[in-house]
Amino acid sequence: MAKILVVEDEQQVSELVAMYLKKEGFEVEQAFDGEEALQKLRQRPFELVILDIMLPGKDGFEVCREVRQFSKVPIIMLTARDEEIDRVVGLEIGADDYIPKPFSPREMVARVKAVLRRVSNSGETPGQVAKHLSFPGFSIDLDAYEVKVRNSTLELTPKEFELLAFLAQNPHRVFNREELLERVWGYDFAGDSRTVDAHIKRIRKKFSDAGFPAPIKTVWGVGYRFEIEKP
Repeated sequence: MAKILVVEDEQQVSELVAMYLKKEGFEVEQAFDGEEALQKLRQRPFELVILDIMLPGKDGFEVCREVRQFSKVPIIMLTARDEEIDRVVGLEIGADDYIPKPFSPREMVARVKAVLRRVSNSGETPGQVAKHLSFPGFSIDLDAYEVKVRNSTLELTPKEFELLAFLAQNPHRVFNREELLERVWGYDFAGDSRTVDAHIKRIRKKFSDAGFPAPIKTVWGVGYRFEIEKP
């Protein structure tokens, strides 16, 4: 079963999260501050991290940034404050999802399962034949969760990859934010369309940093579509 790291300094909350995950058969380890979390993540692989923002010492944002320097492990962030800026910042630095406190343990478990299911599926859909998508100047390997731009690997988080892959499998079709939330995230994301915007912003920046035009175009007032420009 999947190994999950719970990073939460409040003992009661940490134990509650761990208890519900263990009930579902997950293997759970706990860390109570940022340094301990980073140490554990460097020592052994985990399939998912539940990361609280408000931690002693290094906060969740700092931990997330450092993790993204050496791992693509999916990260679900917990925020005690219902502030949009916390969610946007978390998503922009590489988190895959967020859950505001107080939260329902059942919802938390459902989101964990949804993230793990998407990662394990590796972008496969029933009847899908193509496992490798090739475009002028770059390619997408759906099995390896890998994007190559001019033979260099583009470092995308699992959610960034899934969003790019979904659009690439439906070229030229325009999707609004709500459709992308439903098709890529797979559940109601509290209507927060900024989630999509934040991920697309990061994908575009990574293509730009690689010196390549991003293949996701904005259709103003509607949404986004996958479209290739000649580099």
